[in-house]
Amino acid sequence: MNRWLALCLFSALAGGVSAHAAQSQQFGSAVQSQDAPPAANAPDAAPDADSPATIFPHSDSSRWWVSGQVNLISQWHPAFSAPYSGTNSLSPQAQDATSRVLTLFTGIQLSRTTELLCDVQETGGHGLGEALGLAGFTNLDVVRNPTLSKAPYVARLIWHQIIALSQEKVSGERTPLSLFHELPARRLELRFGKFGLADFFDLNTYGTDSNFQFMNWTMDNNGAYDYAADTRGYTFAAMVEIHDRRWVARFAEALMPKVANGIRLDADLGRARSENAEFEWHASALPHRQGVVRLLGYVNHANMGSYREAVDNFLAGRKPLPDITAHPLRTTVKYGFGVNFEQSLNEWIGVFGRWGWSEGRHESYAYTEVDQTILVGVGANGRRWRRKLDRAGIAMASNGISRDHQEYLALGGSGFLLGDGGLIYAREQIAELYYTGHLWRGVFASGGLQHVNNPGYNRDRGPVLVPALRLHLEF
Repeated sequence: MNRWLALCLFSALAGGVSAHAAQSQQFGSAVQSQDAPPAANAPDAAPDADSPATIFPHSDSSRWWVSGQVNLISQWHPAFSAPYSGTNSLSPQAQDATSRVLTLFTGIQLSRTTELLCDVQETGGHGLGEALGLAGFTNLDVVRNPTLSKAPYVARLIWHQIIALSQEKVSGERTPLSLFHELPARRLELRFGKFGLADFFDLNTYGTDSNFQFMNWTMDNNGAYDYAADTRGYTFAAMVEIHDRRWVARFAEALMPKVANGIRLDADLGRARSENAEFEWHASALPHRQGVVRLLGYVNHANMGSYREAVDNFLAGRKPLPDITAHPLRTTVKYGFGVNFEQSLNEWIGVFGRWGWSEGRHESYAYTEVDQTILVGVGANGRRWRRKLDRAGIAMASNGISRDHQEYLALGGSGFLLGDGGLIYAREQIAELYYTGHLWRGVFASGGLQHVNNPGYNRDRGPVLVPALRLHLEF
C-alpha cells in the first residue's frame, strides 16, 4: 500500500511540476495496453475546452512529455451454479477483487522526425479467481500471473522515427505514443523497442480502452488474436507503418514468450517469432461521418503444443491426463485473421464490431483461449445530454474454440486459463454495458455490468453476473 501511495504522489507531482508535459490521453493497461487516440468525428473524440482532461494543466508545445494515470477496477460476482470445478475453474462461491494500474508516461522529441518514449508501470491487486475460468475474462487490467514481482517495471521503451513521403502536412494529435504536432500526410513510421502490439494493432474508437470503455478482454481486443506478448502484455519488436491520406498499412516482427503466458521472451528468432500485419481503410457508409475497416493477420512461431497430439497421447495411455506442454522443445506455427470495423452515426453515437479466427490446432499461447470470436456493440459520448466527456457503451461477444481444443478440455486437460476437469461444450456468450462519468478535470468514475453464459465454454456452469466499479485519474 505504501508503494502504491508513493507512486500515486510521484505521478501527480510529475504531472503538476512539468510545465512541458502535454495533455495525457486514455492510455495503458497491465495486460495489454490500449493506446489509440479517438478517431475524428467519433463519439470518444468530443473535446471540452471548459473541462481539462487532466488534473494538472500541461503545455501543448514542449519537446518533453510527462504525465501519469491511475486505474482502479473493483469487481464482484455472486454465487453461481457449478456441479463440478477443476484446477483452472472460476470459483462458484461469491467473491470480489480489486486491481490497480499506475503508469508514468515520459518522452522527448529529439527532432521534428525523431522521438524517444519511456513508460514505467506498477500493477497490483487481483482479478476474480486470479483470471482463471473465463476465456473472455472480466478485467483487462489483470496480470494473469499473481506471483510476478510487484516492483515497478519499464512497460515501453520506443524509438520512433518519421520518414516523409510527401510535402503535404497534417496536424498530429499528441499522445503518449506520438508527440508530433505536425506530420507528413504520406509517411513511413518506424518503431523499435519494447511495447505492446495491442498499442497499434486491432484498435477501435469504441472498444479498445479499459480505462474509459469496456473492461472485458474480448470486448476491447479480438479474442482470437493471440498476439506476441509476455505475461504483462509487452514484447520487443520492430514495426513499420505506411500512412497515406485514406489508408494505413502496418507490419511488426516481435518476440514470443518461451512458454505459454510466460514472462521471459525468446530472443532466438530462428526458433520463435511473430509476424503481424494490418491494413486500415478509412471510408464511410454515411456522408460526413468517420468509418474505418481494419484487416488483420498474424503468424506465430513458438514452442507450442498440439491439442490433437495431447489427446492422442492420453487416449493411448501414455499420459494420465491430456497435457499440452508434454512435448519436446520444437517450433510449431499458429496463424489467424481478424476484421475490425467502426462507423460513426452522428456526433455522439457509433457502432463497431470484430470477427476473429485462429487455426485452433496449437495451444493458446499469449493472450487468451479463444479460437473464434464475433462482437457487435454501440459506443457513445455524453454530448447528447451535455456531458461531452462522459462515455457509455453496450456490446455482446460470442467466443468459441476448435474441436481439438474442446476435446482436450472435455477429457480433463488444462490450458493456462481454462480447465474445469470436464466440459459440456457451448460457446461462451458475454454481454457488457458501462457508463463512465467525468467528475472533475482528470477524475472519472465508471459503473459496469457483465453477464457471462457458459463460462469457460462449459454449459454445466454459470451464468455469471459481474458488477464493476472503476476510478480513473489522469495527471
